[in-house]
Amino acid sequence: MTAVPELSSVHVVEYDPDWPRRAASAIDALRRAAPGLFVAIEHIGSTAVPGLVAKPVIDLMAAVPDLSHARRHQAALAGLGFHPHDNGMNDRLLYVRADGGVRSHILHVVTLGSWPNRNQRIFRDYLRGHPEDAARYAQLKRAIIAAGTAPGEYARAKTALVQELTDRARAQLGLPPEPVWEKQ
Repeated sequence: MTAVPELSSVHVVEYDPDWPRRAASAIDALRRAAPGLFVAIEHIGSTAVPGLVAKPVIDLMAAVPDLSHARRHQAALAGLGFHPHDNGMNDRLLYVRADGGVRSHILHVVTLGSWPNRNQRIFRDYLRGHPEDAARYAQLKRAIIAAGTAPGEYARAKTALVQELTDRARAQLGLPPEPVWEKQ
């Protein structure tokens, strides 16, 4: 696995209307580099929610029939700058792209069977449709950054609110609650 620089500090920026274009460009490039690999691929994360502050990293999630299919295309993904990254999760493959030594994209590859109920997609859609909760989430992010929270603690500091909103979103879809951070 290629070492990708970890963030030395966390910062969020105001929404950039270019993020959807950057995501679409990366999605097109991934589809061209690995034809037939991805059954579905979408822009997820805070950069996929119009108006939301975010770390300036484009998150993508792609579905494949089986994770072994993606492993066979690692050279093609590496050709686009996406390198395997071990984050300890066993239910997905993670690829990180760093442009000029700065993390710019994260690609989560998951199984097609898990695709419909993925918390990341459900949370994104919920925030898009609930601007008042998106504003709460933005306020929390700014507070976490202002408190000087370390990069490794940033996600944990958001957990309670992310879990609350994801549980609400899953309930609206008739789905049971599920932890927002997958078992490692």
